[in-house]
This record gives sequence, C-alpha cells and structure tokens, in this order.
Amino acid sequence: MTAGPAPAAAAGGGAAAAEARTASAAGLRLLAHHGLGGHGDGMQVIRHGDAVYVGHTGTTGAGTSVLDAADPARPVLVTQWPAPPRSHTHKVQVADGLLLVNHEKFPYHAPDTGPVSAGLAVYRLDDPLRPARAGFWQSGGRGVHRVVWTGGRYAHMSAIPGHFRDRIWLVVDLADPAHPAEAARWWWPGQRDDERPGWPAGKRYAAHHALIAGDRAYLGFDDAGMVVLDVSDMTRPRLAGLAQWDGGSTHTCLPLPGRGLVVATDEQVRDGPHAPRRAIHVLDVSGADPVMLAECPHPGGFDHLPLRFGAHNLHENQAGSYRSERLVFASYFSAGVRVYDLADPGRPAEVAHWIPRPPPGQPVAQINDLFVDRGGLIWVTDRIGGGLYVLEPEPPLAALMADARA
Repeated sequence: MTAGPAPAAAAGGGAAAAEARTASAAGLRLLAHHGLGGHGDGMQVIRHGDAVYVGHTGTTGAGTSVLDAADPARPVLVTQWPAPPRSHTHKVQVADGLLLVNHEKFPYHAPDTGPVSAGLAVYRLDDPLRPARAGFWQSGGRGVHRVVWTGGRYAHMSAIPGHFRDRIWLVVDLADPAHPAEAARWWWPGQRDDERPGWPAGKRYAAHHALIAGDRAYLGFDDAGMVVLDVSDMTRPRLAGLAQWDGGSTHTCLPLPGRGLVVATDEQVRDGPHAPRRAIHVLDVSGADPVMLAECPHPGGFDHLPLRFGAHNLHENQAGSYRSERLVFASYFSAGVRVYDLADPGRPAEVAHWIPRPPPGQPVAQINDLFVDRGGLIWVTDRIGGGLYVLEPEPPLAALMADARA
C-alpha cells in the first residue's frame, strides 16, 4: 500500500469559521472543516470510533484519506494514499476490524489506454488510522462501484464485471479476508453482453446498491426503480418485488423496517441549470406491493444554478451510527444537507438544512455524502473541492434527534 503519514491540514472550528464557510443554515451549525490535504474531492465518508474514512471522487488523484477525529472540532489527517492509475476508489465501508474500498475505472468514459484496477480492496485495521492491505478481489471489467458491508461473512456491491454492459449486484465472501471470493450475482435480464436489452431506448438499467432489512434487499436500479430481492439465502438472491415511478437514476433505498417504509432517492446525474428533477420518495412496503406515499419537500431556488442540484445520498442507519426511523438525513448537491421528519410519512417535513459557501473557483457547493455518527455529529463531503465538513445539530434539532433515536 502506498500509504504513509500525511501532514495535518488545518481544520477550522468556532463561530468565525462557521460564519465564513456557511451560506445558509437552519438547525445545524458548522463545527469544523478540513481540506483533506488539498485533495478536496470527497465522496463517501464514514466515522468508526475515532477514525474517519473518506473515499475521493478521483479528480485530484487521491484515493482514500483517514483522519483522527478524537477531537471532532479539529480532525487531523493521518494517512492518505492515491488511487491507482485510470481508476478511482471513492467508496469506503468499515466493520469487524476491516476497511473495504472499491476499485473502478475512472473517468468512466475515458478511452481504454491501459489496464485499470477493478475490484474490491480489503484492509486490516489493527491500527485504525493506518490501514494495512490484506487482500483483493478481482472483479474484471470496469470494477466495483458501491459497496455495502456492515460486518459478517458477506459484502454486497454493484459492479461491472467482464461480459456485462452495466452495473449488476454482486455478493463477495469475506470468510478469508486475504482471499475474497464471489458468492453470488444478480442482474436484470438484458444486462449481459450476449443478452438483448428489453427496456426502452434511452433508459439505463443498472444496479447502484442495496440496503437490507431482514430477508429483503432494497436495491436502487437506476431507471428500473427499486428492485426488491429475497436474500434469505445470500448466495441465491431472487426477485421478490419491484417499484417504479416517474423519476430516474434511483440510488439509495433506505428501509425503515419498524414502520414498513422505504425512503428512496433518485440521484441527480446531470448538471444544471434546469436539469431533470431528482427528489426523495417515501414508500409503504408493508404489503404485497410497494405503494408510493409522498415526496420529501424539494428545495426551491436552486434549479437555475450550474452543476448538480437534486437528491443523492442518505445516511444509512448503519450499526454504530446514529439511527432513526423518523429522521432522514440527505445530501442534495447545491442545496446542501437536508433533514426530514417522517412523523407523518404521508407528509414529510423539512426540519433543518445547511449549505456551505462554495470553495474558491467553484460556482456552487456540491454536497455529496453524509454520515451521522453515534453522538449526532454529521460528517459531510463535497465532491469537487470543498473537502470535509463537520456539522453539529443546534438545540431544537438536537432534542428532536434524541427523541427520534431508534
């Protein structure tokens, strides 16, 4: 692993820093900011204990960053290593003393000028701030896009392995972390190179990632909507249901199992101004077929701006993080962070938001991902150049979070 201690970058906290970096806020305040050592293209972020792991979009060449968050108001960059040539490693997952990192061709549409690193890297976390490479699963093709792993034997992910035209759903066995092995795969008929696509022209049928509740995996599948898989046997996934709606690029499908709900985002994948609307939906999955209940309030006043405006990621209620079946935390690109109250799932209400001022040379914020830690702090990334932000709930929201904790 080409990793080593990196010099600490400045982190700004306090009222002056918050005012300087905040464009608009209600219910949330900026506690700290970190520039990620000049590599501000943050993508997925997870806090585990006192370590924060950040995958990078790939435009700066950075791959993965690890920060010491023992003092969340002053996070310190400890380790950072680059992405492999012609690939990026923009997703991270942590559990059971392991860090999983995807490897995928990047830029996506770049010509094939040489080999790419495609698959899943496994790191041991004997020292959580200095991961050590333990194993690698070769996917072939264009590699792994998004990984979901909360511990145990099986990780699952979206990937484009060899002989497929777009992302399918895959399960990898981590029983021996030094030698990960494929355990299962599921794809929509027509995705394999030797199959004929059966979906409408101009549509994209591609897996993004699934979140699991019980024996059901809720899988965002781009223009196919939400695919529900029976994973009572993880090595033999079977189609169990489907929900489709006007939208496109379905990304995250977050189950709230105690309430029989799923909250689903449609990812904005086009730059504005006036890109197609991409919002957040609430579905009832308690019956035989999913039923659309409502759409979360869509922020106004952003549609005319450049770059992306619309829904993207949700905080995914992973074990060890803040968990709630009432409050939903979302990233909305130029509209920043949005927090919704689903006390009445048919009428979601926005209860907080935060938008940073864009960094120098960037026309608008591009808030990409967020993670709410056990203590209620929200760790947030900007996909272009903003780096890492740490948000703290103000008293009204903090009280609601305490009441709504699962």
